Amino acid sequence: MSSDFLQYQDGTNHVKYWVSYIRTLVDVQTLQQTIMPFLKSDQWKTLEELKKGIPIENIILTIDTDVIKEKLLEGYIVVCLSEYGLPCALVKATINKARDVSLPEVEFSVVGPKEAFVESIESNINLIRKRVTSDKLRIFEMKVGDLSNTKLAILYVEDICDEQNVHTVIQRIKDIQFDQISDSSFISQMISDNHNSPFPQLLDTERPDRVSSILAEGKIGIIVDGSPHVLIGPTTLVEFFSAFDDYFYNWLSASFFRLIRLFAVAFSILVTPVYVAALTYHYELIPSDLLNTLISSRRDVPLPPILEALFLELTIELLREAGARLPTKVGQTIGIVGGIVIGTASVEAGLTSNILLIIVALSALASFTTPIYAMGNTIRMLRFPFLLFAQWFGLLGIVICFSFLTAHLLRLTSLGRPFLEPIYPPRTIDMKDALIRLPFSLMSKRPQQLRTNKPKRFSSENAKKNKDIDE
Repeated sequence: MSSDFLQYQDGTNHVKYWVSYIRTLVDVQTLQQTIMPFLKSDQWKTLEELKKGIPIENIILTIDTDVIKEKLLEGYIVVCLSEYGLPCALVKATINKARDVSLPEVEFSVVGPKEAFVESIESNINLIRKRVTSDKLRIFEMKVGDLSNTKLAILYVEDICDEQNVHTVIQRIKDIQFDQISDSSFISQMISDNHNSPFPQLLDTERPDRVSSILAEGKIGIIVDGSPHVLIGPTTLVEFFSAFDDYFYNWLSASFFRLIRLFAVAFSILVTPVYVAALTYHYELIPSDLLNTLISSRRDVPLPPILEALFLELTIELLREAGARLPTKVGQTIGIVGGIVIGTASVEAGLTSNILLIIVALSALASFTTPIYAMGNTIRMLRFPFLLFAQWFGLLGIVICFSFLTAHLLRLTSLGRPFLEPIYPPRTIDMKDALIRLPFSLMSKRPQQLRTNKPKRFSSENAKKNKDIDE
């Protein structure tokens, strides 16, 4: 018997009862001020009178021992009229300890709402409910994890979302065989289409405004109790490079920033491999003036370009990990001071060239432009295969590695939907909010890949009569 499980007998002159509860899950104030005064009074003799008399909504009368065990572990108080007799009254007195709604930490924005999800599933549903006030919003609750019994909620808009997507999500979650589910990232890995892909196939966000927006598009949200991140699916590759801030700016500015992010990702992956390939195999392609600069910078470097690049890339990764694992103030100091000291010392010691140091620093800086942290980790990993292929085959190796990457993305799906859409299969209609963001007046249709029940969001004819505010 657990030491925090309490069971005792009490009673008035006319009725005896047994009370059982787990002390660490029960709100003591609710127990002492609301429940116990009524139990000690002469106002009840049966459990039906008890249910009517206690001013608490969630009172259940049951004889099912499985239900009793389940509710006992959720913070309910069990009241019986005999020590082992049934039925019992289950009175909710759950203690709710959760942090307050705070600012987004990962997806912070200068403009727009400043609320982020917390670890409480009820609070997170409330944040979405107040933004999506439609009676068509459906919430399907489940429990996963044989040991943890983690509560999970699937959200979608009934008359918009494709039922096949909903059934796919529900079935995959039901098929999960695992004892402990601690975070939404567990669910993301277990219901993904390809478990061996480095690319995240469900988008996770901490912003309620983003979730409410994707629900209106016909997508599905998955909330896991204890996690401050909500999963979104099905998703596409281009969505991972679209910050929700894009919808708060003029469409020209938003499109420009989105293209900057896409260029930064390509630059982060390819610039160091191109440097290694050019200096190892294709130095004749380098302009003579630039070649002289490269030769002078590498004059005292004893390492070949590949080892020089790997040394700096691994140093950057070590600094990132150290900054992420240490306390905030110490981590910032390590990242700044460590980068300056190690970079300067490695150049002065002749281990690396100053040009490659600049290239690697710009590559690391470009990788930080990815709005979704999980995709940022994938971009960090991709540089190393490209580096190795560049060392083996030069520019041809980069092309071969890019071909493998493209083939993998073409085969990848998210909840059965193409991950590379609208690039492949090509869908011109969905390009309006992919590589660039067009004005709201042109976004009259929902994404084709979702196969929504209502493809049209609004009448495009009426939108043309009144120009959009950002045109």
